[in-house]
Amino acid sequence: MYAIVNIAGKQYKVSKGDKINTPTLDSKPGTKVTFDNILAMDDEGKTTFGNPFVKNTSVTAKVLEHGRTKKILVYKKKRRKGYERKNTHRQGFSILEIEKITTKKPAPKKISTKSKAKSKAAPKKAAKKVTTTKTNEGK
Repeated sequence: MYAIVNIAGKQYKVSKGDKINTPTLDSKPGTKVTFDNILAMDDEGKTTFGNPFVKNTSVTAKVLEHGRTKKILVYKKKRRKGYERKNTHRQGFSILEIEKITTKKPAPKKISTKSKAKSKAAPKKAAKKVTTTKTNEGK
């Protein structure tokens, strides 16, 4: 079983036990996070696609740790203008471990006896509307 889930604007294909590297989440390490925005899901060959999300499905993950990537160099230059800028950047990330993918079957819709009786009754005939037109007499 796997699911394609949208986490912080990026899409990840996850299954139970996977560890994924995502942009920094606002959760402390050790806490559980639930994602409801599932784009697609596969359960032993039965594939379900959402419009835009699959209903009654969620992914539960545990935040393992937060960190920052290796430092990268950001260099900007415009030729013949004397413009040069040198900067560095470290992107933050969170490591998540997928614990489970759950699907809830929706409860069957209850049909009341009143609605059945109304649907079997004969429809009422609508009264015809009589319209009159004015003529330009007398001019």
